[in-house]
Amino acid sequence: MESTAEIAHVPERYTKEVVEDLVKVYLANPTRETVEALAQKYNRSIRAIVSKLSREGVYKKPPYRTKQGEIPHTKDDLVDIIAGLMDEYPESLDGLEKCPKIVLRKIALALDPSSLDQFKDKN
Repeated sequence: MESTAEIAHVPERYTKEVVEDLVKVYLANPTRETVEALAQKYNRSIRAIVSKLSREGVYKKPPYRTKQGEIPHTKDDLVDIIAGLMDEYPESLDGLEKCPKIVLRKIALALDPSSLDQFKDKN
């Protein structure tokens, strides 16, 4: 039998009041900063707080963004935008999706400088 000194400290389970506070605070401002603040407040890891909020059904995973902070998009998305700007069907531009993405972006921006605004970060 192990001595009490050898047993790892297991944090107490969340009380009903703590769970209610976690959910209330997170729903008021569902951001990574809120999760970090809750983790510090309750002396838990960020992962533990995220896990608990997920089990409670309230955690929202932040959307993926590119390094430039934009919503990711495919070459097909760009070809669709270009086709729309040219009043063409995307199928009539068959093969255009084989161009490098940066070239497709430049074409779309040349046709309409605001054509890619839908991919910019709204925050």
